Amino acid sequence: MSLKNRLRLIRKTGAPRPPAALPESAAPETGPEAPAGWEPLGFKSARRRVTLDFAPPLSGGLPQELPRPLSILIPDLRHYLADAGAGGKLLPEDLLFFDLETTGLSIAAGTVAFLAAFGRLSPGTGAWRGAWRLAVEQYLLLDFPGEPDFLTALLAEFRPSGERPLLVVTYNGKTFDSQILKTRCLFMGMPLPEYHHADLLHPARRLWKRVLPSCSQGVIETQALGLERDGDVPGAEAPDIWFDFLKTGRTERLDLISAHNVRDIAGLASLFAAFADIAAQPESALERYRGDIERLALHWLRQCPPDSPGGDHRTGRALLEAAAALGCPEAVIRRAIEAEWRERNPALALALVEKALEQGPGAFGEALRYRRDRLLGKVRRDR
Repeated sequence: MSLKNRLRLIRKTGAPRPPAALPESAAPETGPEAPAGWEPLGFKSARRRVTLDFAPPLSGGLPQELPRPLSILIPDLRHYLADAGAGGKLLPEDLLFFDLETTGLSIAAGTVAFLAAFGRLSPGTGAWRGAWRLAVEQYLLLDFPGEPDFLTALLAEFRPSGERPLLVVTYNGKTFDSQILKTRCLFMGMPLPEYHHADLLHPARRLWKRVLPSCSQGVIETQALGLERDGDVPGAEAPDIWFDFLKTGRTERLDLISAHNVRDIAGLASLFAAFADIAAQPESALERYRGDIERLALHWLRQCPPDSPGGDHRTGRALLEAAAALGCPEAVIRRAIEAEWRERNPALALALVEKALEQGPGAFGEALRYRRDRLLGKVRRDR
């Protein structure tokens, strides 16, 4: 049956129940068993829990309630905050960090998820400020026939444990992880999970695309957050590692990719903590994390017009002033226009433009030189 007809049947009759696991006596003894440290879960799947003391990078901790301006940096949060159950607040305990390892880098029908990790924060007992504990639940597919039980376990993780809704946090998850999960659920005739989703990829690109050589999660962790990933196996090796495990039953390299999966969750939590730190104290935190103050200033002002509540527009203005003072060309052009026409101060506008030209304006050089020449004439006439 084609996928189109299968979807039509599901819509007409309702999603069927996932296939039940075979009785143990009838289950074919193919494929490897659960590695050491993993407990069997249903048929040909396994799980384990890894608990970490979570120390966010550089900032020293997470507050009990995450700062409201965080939704400016991560616009996906606005849908969550508008949920009546959230009450307009975001707590660290609301977060569910999610990451998959798959048999390929495509979201095509043949790509299967074989390893999944879910991370949750809970108050820790450490002596340092803002101590939190990160509990990571991992699920492992031991062979292809175990996929229904594997997916059933994954779907259970998306159900809130209390009255407050969950916020699922991923890195490129809207394009990849969530699409893989949806595709596999459709193939198995299982209900699709519904959840609030915050993808950190685009906010991260806004802050680091022009600063770092790459916006991969690993590069941001090591070069912006100061985290170490020595000895980590590249995620691109995940498919070969799992297929080798299916063929040989050897677990040495599988242990490595499982550890990589846990590190991805810890890194994702650290990245989210960095965004919370930047939202609370933008200028000083951006300097610590090597963030792009110009891109953030322009984005902040787009999100927060002058009538925004809580002084958010003033924060955006302060970021713009700081970026212009550094000679960032786009910020300089905007600030120079304001200085010349709104403040009637062409001398200030000229000083800003000359500072930007000293910094090397790149693609904005022609526009800045034209503005400088015009402002020079205006300043001379005013003398």
